[in-house]
Amino acid sequence: MEEERLIVSMIQCFFIAFGVIMGGTLIGSIGSFLTGEAPLTSMYRIAKALRIWAIVAAIGGTFDAISNFERGIFDGSTFDLFKQVMIIVSAMGGVQAALLLFEFLLGEEVT
Repeated sequence: MEEERLIVSMIQCFFIAFGVIMGGTLIGSIGSFLTGEAPLTSMYRIAKALRIWAIVAAIGGTFDAISNFERGIFDGSTFDLFKQVMIIVSAMGGVQAALLLFEFLLGEEVT
């Protein structure tokens, strides 16, 4: 039961991080277009700036993550520690997938 919930949480975190990058970059580039900047160029800048925020949004804030790490380390709850690491890795995967999609669509590397 707990393992099934972990898979569900990982999938949700992946797509939340993916959505933050995709939505934030697309909407942000509209703002750049309206202000006279090049939207494709600003997409790279916006996607790069949103990476860490997408991960934080996907894991639900940093305090929960820190408390789960603390519980895993000090209380010996290794599954909580493993679960939190897997959720963070899943969110990082969502960010990376969104960046790869932008690289594919725009034909340039997002660094």
